[in-house]
Amino acid sequence: MKQIGLLFVIIWMCSCAQEGKNSTIRAAEIPVPAEKKPEADLSKLKIKAEEALNFCASNNLNKDFCILIDMSLHSGVNRFFVWDFKNNKVSKKYLVGHGCGSNAWSKDDSKANPGFSNEDGSHLSSLGKYKLEGRGYSDWGINIKYLMHGLEDTNSNALKRFIVFHSWNMMSDSEVFPNGSPEGWGCPTISNNAMKEIDPMIQKSGKPVLMWIFN
Repeated sequence: MKQIGLLFVIIWMCSCAQEGKNSTIRAAEIPVPAEKKPEADLSKLKIKAEEALNFCASNNLNKDFCILIDMSLHSGVNRFFVWDFKNNKVSKKYLVGHGCGSNAWSKDDSKANPGFSNEDGSHLSSLGKYKLEGRGYSDWGINIKYLMHGLEDTNSNALKRFIVFHSWNMMSDSEVFPNGSPEGWGCPTISNNAMKEIDPMIQKSGKPVLMWIFN
């Protein structure tokens, strides 16, 4: 009887061990849901574009196109949009970087929740409407920059802070989500190839171009 009882104990222990192993395997096989890639809200862009066109008409800015940057989007997806006023649609879209603030420069620590400031030394991007006027030499990217004249209280210190529009070698030509774009000290930065497409458009513009950064 003792031998039979011992046999039952051994069988029971083996059964429990196998069940635990199976549970571990089943748990490991459960897929981790992938983070859903956010996308631009076209209806939101159209509303912004309509307001932008009225603003351009009232302020003697280019009425062929403008640049809309939706900072509410993750920095690893396209959120820099060239809006074609004549055809009422997005004609080009790219990644764009934002300011790192107190985080590490060139990393993507605030890829999903950037901060914004108009304060000098904040290393943050500023929201608001800008007039792109004044093409010059940049130490970054393809060595082209455009001065950003802040037109609102939220970005009035842009020139003082040396916030300019330029390209950066670290910026990707295509979306990198779930990673984010590298963060600088507040300038909106795009890839070199993107700047090669945008620069001729701005140069040919007879009037300053509106860049609107919003959240």
